[in-house]
This record gives sequence, C-alpha cells and structure tokens, in this order.
Amino acid sequence: MIDLSRFRGIAEKLYTGKCDIFEYKSNTKGLIKYQETKVFENIPCRISYKNNSSSKENEVANSAEQAIVFFVAPDIDIKPGSKIIVTQNGRTVEYKSSGEPAVYQTHQEIRLELFKGWC
Repeated sequence: MIDLSRFRGIAEKLYTGKCDIFEYKSNTKGLIKYQETKVFENIPCRISYKNNSSSKENEVANSAEQAIVFFVAPDIDIKPGSKIIVTQNGRTVEYKSSGEPAVYQTHQEIRLELFKGWC
C-alpha cells in the first residue's frame, strides 16, 4: 500500500480559506427543539468554482451554472445538509453541503450550494 501522508500535507498547503461547520440538532431536554450547533471551528479549507455555460440553438443568451466544490481534510466528519461558513480571499459566504462527501486519503470533496436557511 502506498503511503499518501506526504501528499495530504501538499494538498493542505493549497487550503487558503477557513471554515466553521454547523449542524441543525435537536435539543432533547424536555420539548424537542432544534437549534443551529457549531461542530467545527476555524478549519483550513478551499473552495473551487467551475462555471458551466450552455446554450440551445434558439436561445439568445447563454445560461450559466456554477459548481462549487469544497475541499477539506478527510478526517472532518461533515454531514449532508450541514451549514458551512467559508472565509476565503477576503469574502465570507454561507453554504450548505449538498450531499455525501467524496472522501480520499488526502482530502475530501463536497458539492456545495448557497445556504438559504434550514429547511
């Protein structure tokens, strides 16, 4: 088996952002009440954007779709639907984890979408 630990360090040098991760958890003390709970704080990460433009033959303007990919260490357990607040390149944006992460030995990748509230 190949030791990829040094490659993890190389990947983590590319992390230019920091993030806080929140889950919407129930408070089981008495009445069931859900609340936003911070589960990780100040975690190194990176956001990558990919724009996909598409146009159909009869359309005047192209429609653009942006894919947002979140990179973070593989040992951070991020549940689908978690709120992730990322500060990178001087901007802070709230996102929502849109599914199960793709976990590799060196990192994990998670598709994100803009956070619009706990639904």
